[in-house]
Order: sequence, then C-alpha cells, then structure tokens
Amino acid sequence: MNNGYKSVLIKERTTELFVFLFLIIPSILLSFFFISRGPELFSFIAVQTILRDLGLLFLVLFFIWRNNEKFSDIGLYFKGAGLEALIGALLFFPVSLSASVLQQVLTYIGIQAPINQTSLIFEREGLYQLVLAVFLVTVVAITEETIFRGYLINRFKVFTNSSSASVFFSTTIFAIGHGYQGTSGIIVVGYLGFIFALVYLWRRSLVAPMIMHFMQNFLGIIINYYLLK
Repeated sequence: MNNGYKSVLIKERTTELFVFLFLIIPSILLSFFFISRGPELFSFIAVQTILRDLGLLFLVLFFIWRNNEKFSDIGLYFKGAGLEALIGALLFFPVSLSASVLQQVLTYIGIQAPINQTSLIFEREGLYQLVLAVFLVTVVAITEETIFRGYLINRFKVFTNSSSASVFFSTTIFAIGHGYQGTSGIIVVGYLGFIFALVYLWRRSLVAPMIMHFMQNFLGIIINYYLLK
C-alpha cells in the first residue's frame, strides 16, 4: 500500500469515525440526565433502546460494506462459534465475580452506587415483559459489542495507530454511555468493557464478548428481578 493511498484511507476512516461519534455522543451525554420515573417506562425504554441500537448496528455494517472491508475485520467471524461461545460462558463467571467485588469495594469507600436496573422491570408481570426483556439484553449484547469492541476499536486504531489507545477510547465511550448508573456504575461498566475488549483482541472474534455481555445483562436485569422481587 503506497503512502498516498494509505493517507487517503486514514482520512476517510477518521472522517467516518467522527461522523459516527457525532451520531452516538448526544445520546450518550443524555444518559447522565436519565431519571427513572418508575417501572411503567420499561416498555418504552426497551423498544427505544432496541431500535436505536439496531439502527447503529446497520449503520456500522453499511460502513463496512461500503468500504469493501470484511465483516471479520471487526470481529464478526463465526467460524468456530461454538468454541468461542464456550470460552465466553466460562470467562463470564470469574469476570462477573470480580466486577461484583469491585462494586462492593466502591460502595465501601462511599462512591455513588449504581441505579438498580431491576426497578425498570416490569410494568406488569407476564410473558410479554419477559420476552421483551430477553430480546432487549440479546440485542444490546450483539449491537454494543459490534459497535464498541469491533467497530470503534478498529477505527480508533486507524486514527491512533495504537491498540492500547483504541481500547481506552472505545471503553471510555462505552462507560460514559452508562452514566445513568451513577459514578460506581460507570466504573464497573468501564471495567467490564475493558475485559470484553481484551477478550476480543485475544480471540479476534466478537462471539465470546457477546456471550459474556449477554450473560451479565441477563443476570443483572432479569435474574436479579426474580430474585429480589
């Protein structure tokens, strides 16, 4: 690849990155002003989140297709998906336990505890709410891993020429996007995002991080609700 073409490529990818960030950063900043008004909002929030995340996912896929890139370049590589899923499932337990310990340490030292997401579930008990919740955590796991681990790490690496910097920037944006969970929540989510990024860079596939992300949300949102109600 000659220097002229490489320079143009970097410029195009950088422009694309900033356009994408321009689209997602407003919603990320608004998360700091999110105040739960009660469980009656769950359906609205769930549907809104699903539609937003799917829209961003399709935008990322369009960018990759338009640039004649391979989807495997951002970790959408499903060969050996069974093994990757098993790795994700096995890693989930120590990672989730360490995140729980981190949360307890933060609470002990007086850092603001995260908002209890189970307060958003459910408007009314029933199959509809359960199916919607499962669909929500599935979509979020797939879309957020594709966006924050696959796409943004790839693009930030082009911009910074550094894997460490790309992980830092993508993880920071991911964590800030959970501002509605408070200071403690941002720190714990940032920790989880960092681990997901390391697993992605290790495996070069998003399957394991997706599984870990799904299990974390399923446990934190759905299972906790039934245990604590």
